[in-house]
Amino acid sequence: MTATMLGGPATQARPAPPEPTRSIVGLVSKALLLGLTVAIAIWAAFPLIENEQWTGLAVLAATTAALLYLYLTPRHIPLKYLAPGTILLILFQVFPVLYTASTAFTNFGDGHRGSKDEAVVAIQTASVTQVPGSQQYAMTVATTGDPGTGPLVFLVTDPVTRQVSAGDADGLKALDDVTVNAAGRVTAAAGYTVLNAGQASLRSAEITALAVPTPGGAIRSSGLSRAYEGRAGRAYDESCDCVRDTTTGQTWTADENIGAFVGANGERLAQGWKVTVGFSNFTRVLTDSAVAGPFVRTLIWNFGFAIASTGGTFVLGLLLAMALHSPRVRGRTAYRVLLVLPYAMPSFAMLLVWRDMFNTDFGLINNLFGTDVDWFGGSASARLAVILVQLWLGYPYMFLVATGALQAIPRELSEASRIDGASAWGGFRRITLPLLMVALTPLLISSFAFNFNNFNAIYLTTEGAPFPADNPANGATDLLITYTYRIAFGGGGAQYGYAAAISIFIFLIVAVVSAISFRRTRHLEEVHA
Repeated sequence: MTATMLGGPATQARPAPPEPTRSIVGLVSKALLLGLTVAIAIWAAFPLIENEQWTGLAVLAATTAALLYLYLTPRHIPLKYLAPGTILLILFQVFPVLYTASTAFTNFGDGHRGSKDEAVVAIQTASVTQVPGSQQYAMTVATTGDPGTGPLVFLVTDPVTRQVSAGDADGLKALDDVTVNAAGRVTAAAGYTVLNAGQASLRSAEITALAVPTPGGAIRSSGLSRAYEGRAGRAYDESCDCVRDTTTGQTWTADENIGAFVGANGERLAQGWKVTVGFSNFTRVLTDSAVAGPFVRTLIWNFGFAIASTGGTFVLGLLLAMALHSPRVRGRTAYRVLLVLPYAMPSFAMLLVWRDMFNTDFGLINNLFGTDVDWFGGSASARLAVILVQLWLGYPYMFLVATGALQAIPRELSEASRIDGASAWGGFRRITLPLLMVALTPLLISSFAFNFNNFNAIYLTTEGAPFPADNPANGATDLLITYTYRIAFGGGGAQYGYAAAISIFIFLIVAVVSAISFRRTRHLEEVHA
């Protein structure tokens, strides 16, 4: 008899819920990813150990252990999704910013790249000259990489012991697995690629410049098949912490504040070392008259360029979007495709094309209008030219985003405003534009930040020109970013520490402008909520 017939509640046997099973694919994927993580950590640990970077090694070990714990336990589900993005943010955003900031407080640059010991070796090696009785070696030029670009190595044979050694900028090390001809020259060596006469001739300047440090001086080349061990003309004296010229007796004393050896007459040796200089790079930007004036002029033009580029592209893009937003316009799709063509072109290629179009002698602009304007010869014309180029390149982006924002605004609002007696301009100014600004202001902020650091627009068009006669490092169209690039990689010698300080200024300016603009955006959202 069933439970229903007996008057009891109707019950049915329910099957037990299946036990949760894990996907085999998911487990295999997790194992592979975690194994890859451990492999990368082990690979990264070796150079850290070799360079005795114990802090970095501890951070690497702790991070790897934390990731293994996180993904091998069922807890902390939200953190499993946040961890990859956080790590990438630290690696590609936070760490570069911190490294740039730390470099800004140093004198890092040409002549100040390594340690004091490395500077001493470089000074002594550079002063090596051949003297009577200098040891002579049979030499073969080799490399550990590509014959045309790999690092050069001297394979030298001692004429007395017949011992073959490999020498580079770090010194000599003995070799065993080599083949030597009757003249004592190495014809083959394990781990090295021997350069033939043609390959060596193409790199003769590098061969001449290479000096292999030795306890008594350095080994330098004498042609492509011989080498000599010369004597250093300048030697480091630890008792006075100075470099002494062995011929004249002149000395240069170490100055730890500037990281250089300085003579009694103020002369500095070209090779120095990296030291912390505090805020001197920052104060130099603000107090040095030779730097502060060009910096302020560049900053003012930088703001003008960013505002003109962002505002001009926005106005032009919005006008075109409004014109094609009306349903009465026929062929809107074709027009939109044509208008976004500049956006589809590679910007770097178009910038080079525009540079040729503004050429004074054979440029399309002058030929088309029958003018003879030296566009890049004057400050005003060059600035106008780069703004026009940026206007042509940038308006399609604003046209696209404005078109999308206009399509998101209900047409009923415009129709209601016309019923209430508002003119077309009044409805646009009081309804359409405020709603557009709520959506587009964040994009305008990002566009301003991009144009403030728009390296390509300047460097590929004018390269910062025209330059005043008294300052070839700072041109009329230079932005802070191109000015910084020229300082860091210019022909006058790289100044990475100073360039990093200017980069910090750029970062702070953009951050302050963005913060103020985003606060204004929130105010607009509150008003139109």
